[in-house]
Amino acid sequence: MDNKPAAKDQARSTSNEAAAEKQRDIQREQDRKEPRESGGKESGPPQTSAQKYPSDFPSQHLTKPGQEVDMELKPRFMAPDYRGSDKLKDKVALITGGDSGIGRAVAVLYAREGADVAIVYLASHDDAQETKRCIEQEGRRCLLIAGDLKDPKFCEEAVAKTVAEFRKLDILVNNAAFQEHAHSLADITDERILETFTTNIMGYMRMARAALPHLKEGSSIINTGSVTGLKGSKNLLDYSATKGAIHAFTMSLASSVLEKGIRVNAVAPGPVWTPLNPADQSSQEIVEFGKQTDFKRAAQPEELSPAYVFLAAPACSSYITGIVLPVTGSVGN
Repeated sequence: MDNKPAAKDQARSTSNEAAAEKQRDIQREQDRKEPRESGGKESGPPQTSAQKYPSDFPSQHLTKPGQEVDMELKPRFMAPDYRGSDKLKDKVALITGGDSGIGRAVAVLYAREGADVAIVYLASHDDAQETKRCIEQEGRRCLLIAGDLKDPKFCEEAVAKTVAEFRKLDILVNNAAFQEHAHSLADITDERILETFTTNIMGYMRMARAALPHLKEGSSIINTGSVTGLKGSKNLLDYSATKGAIHAFTMSLASSVLEKGIRVNAVAPGPVWTPLNPADQSSQEIVEFGKQTDFKRAAQPEELSPAYVFLAAPACSSYITGIVLPVTGSVGN
């Protein structure tokens, strides 16, 4: 009887067991390296800055359009660690939705970098006055312009007033937005679709159309997109669609005006603590705002505003146009 097959099987079995034991050795070694259990408590948000930002938000629901002055936890927008260096010296910027949130934070840093700023806003007069005070505190001038971006004539008037006041226009920041959640497409009426699209994408296009005759070589347009325009959002169907349109508009307009020396870019924020969100989400939902990101918290406006400086300043981004810059608090998007 030939014992060779049995011997081969035995050798193979021994070899297999040795391979399995080697894998178990690797597993045991990794087990020893694993972090010790912390009693079931999750670790807190990662800290990447000297500023310690909040991850918990009050249970508060604001009436639209939402005012920063009414928020129980005020957004941080002054960027105390940011030092200006004349990147925008003597330039003129027009910022829609500049009364609060990201727009206010951008306005403050533009002023710190040497720009005069015109602020377009809907109806939050107290917020607008506070933004103006902060801009003037930086030693620059501020013009407040109240009106509705759904009105094409107002868009033209806002640009005209800015140029009349400051004699030129160098930077347009399209930032104003309307957002309202819905749990089903069936809940979104034609009226709401029109409000969202006319404010968000049509307002951006009309402002850019009005601004372009005044922009020149070295000027820039910056649009506020959104992570929802990159990934979608099941509860922000119409809003996400407008943000995707804004991203496409950014790239298309960048190609259209590059020969004139004008750059067009967008910033796509993730969750940011601004009046827009407690004016959209319920008081029960808002306490979890931003915790799904890798940072386990929403951003503060001052964490977004340097990106707008970067894209506006030729000294920083003269070779960049047509991009959508994600600042989302998550890896890879």
